[in-house]
Amino acid sequence: MTTLHRAARRSLPSRRLTRRRRRLLIAAAVLVVIAGSLLVNAAVVTRQSAGGSPTLPLDGGNVYVRQDGPAGAPALVLIHGLAASTRSWDALVPLLAESYHVIRLDLLGHGRSAKPADGGYGMPEQGRRVGQVMDRLGVKHAVVVGHSTGGAVATALAEQRPDLVSALAIIDTAPRLNAAVSTGFVGGLLDKPVIGQLLWRLRTDSLIRDAASNAFSRPGYEVPQAVVDDAREMTYHAFVATSQDGDDYVNRRALPDRLSPLGKPLLVIFGADDRRWRSSSAAEYRAVPGATVEVLPGVGHSPIMEDPPRTAALLLAFAARHAHR
Repeated sequence: MTTLHRAARRSLPSRRLTRRRRRLLIAAAVLVVIAGSLLVNAAVVTRQSAGGSPTLPLDGGNVYVRQDGPAGAPALVLIHGLAASTRSWDALVPLLAESYHVIRLDLLGHGRSAKPADGGYGMPEQGRRVGQVMDRLGVKHAVVVGHSTGGAVATALAEQRPDLVSALAIIDTAPRLNAAVSTGFVGGLLDKPVIGQLLWRLRTDSLIRDAASNAFSRPGYEVPQAVVDDAREMTYHAFVATSQDGDDYVNRRALPDRLSPLGKPLLVIFGADDRRWRSSSAAEYRAVPGATVEVLPGVGHSPIMEDPPRTAALLLAFAARHAHR
């Protein structure tokens, strides 16, 4: 055997090893790419254990989002009110999600969303984040529904991003500040310096229920534990800032005046026994061209919790006319 043949035989294992190394390197490179993609995806959408719902990182902090119903169905976006969260829609969502892709989120400062100490609680800022959530989820347009302060956020979204809003439904949202009836004794003290902070630190479930009681008027209806839990999850700064910014937004320009030039179909729902805003003020929305105003007897400020079937029936009929635009 020649020296050349012996050298060739000795080189065979090393060649096999080299090919094996190449395969390992290629496999490792593929894994790195996959891992990198997963990390990028995780940076964009962090999955929560609760129903697989995502928390989206947006300007100012993460925003918690929940989705129900068929992903390919027309979209309904639900925006809660002050000191509430996605949980305020829990009784209503099953009635809507059979036919619609229902998207709800915790506004900044609320629920499981971030609660920054440096602001960002104004209605335009909150509305912009709702638009960003829709963009991230690939939703091109939706019927947007807002309850109480959420109605002001929905209006701000429509002002900034009319392309995203097919139609608007607002529920017990004051058209202007002089429509106020009462915030309740405890609620009226919460935004007062010193005493408000003291009440916040000392708040008990009983105190929270007392402050929230004027949001419900149906006889025999008890303030849900979810309302108490939502209030406990807020910081004092987030509560006061959202409340004051909401008042400022409506005070600068009444909601009917903001909505009229937008040309969006509008449904207004009010509880006839609302103890926060005069239900008669709902008539002011009739100044908006094409607006439909519905006043529900026997319920107060929170029809979405006090009477989900009647509220859902109105929303479904409205969405059926406008969700595909």
